[in-house]
Amino acid sequence: MPVPSIKICGINSESAMRAALKARANHVGLVFFPSSPRNVTVREAAALSAQVQGQASRVGLFVNADDATIAEAVSAAGLDILQLHGAETPERAGQLRARFGLPVWKALSVASAEDVLRANAYAGAVDLVLFDAKTPKGTLPGGMGLSFDWSLVAHWKGPVAWGLAGGLNPENVAQAVAVTGAPLVDVSSGVESAPGVKDEGRIAAFAMALRGIS
Repeated sequence: MPVPSIKICGINSESAMRAALKARANHVGLVFFPSSPRNVTVREAAALSAQVQGQASRVGLFVNADDATIAEAVSAAGLDILQLHGAETPERAGQLRARFGLPVWKALSVASAEDVLRANAYAGAVDLVLFDAKTPKGTLPGGMGLSFDWSLVAHWKGPVAWGLAGGLNPENVAQAVAVTGAPLVDVSSGVESAPGVKDEGRIAAFAMALRGIS
């Protein structure tokens, strides 16, 4: 089985960025959502982005953000990909894709087969859907270490590229990929020692667990 692409999300320190790049992550995620413990300012994002130097794509995560907020982050951090993690519709996703000329990923909360089918509506509007765990009402939309029934997306063959998120960590990611065949995996809290505090050893272990897949 091929090794999936790796995204380390919620990077908010120089040490975490170094660890992600050392682990050869394909994508590094910067969170622009003030309610998140992983939030970065545009100034912080610019400094972190400068470390990347073409080694990974820079993904900006937004939650129901307006155009001005996204434009400021894109300009400051040189973002390569926009990730939408709120209630953005296919129409909204398509508008952002056209305006910024960047690939757009849309996270979808999953708790049932019906939730997975929502991905079909985003075909043509986004470049990738990210199946994530549904979080309790009134809490953060992600990054809470929750997972969902992976069998719901096992070897999904929908009309748009996809990735797997939600509760992944170094201990379970190989099993998650074996069950789902996910071509991309996204981790945040699973490689932390505390909310918003990335653990360099766990980042390395996450990548190592995947590269042991054959």
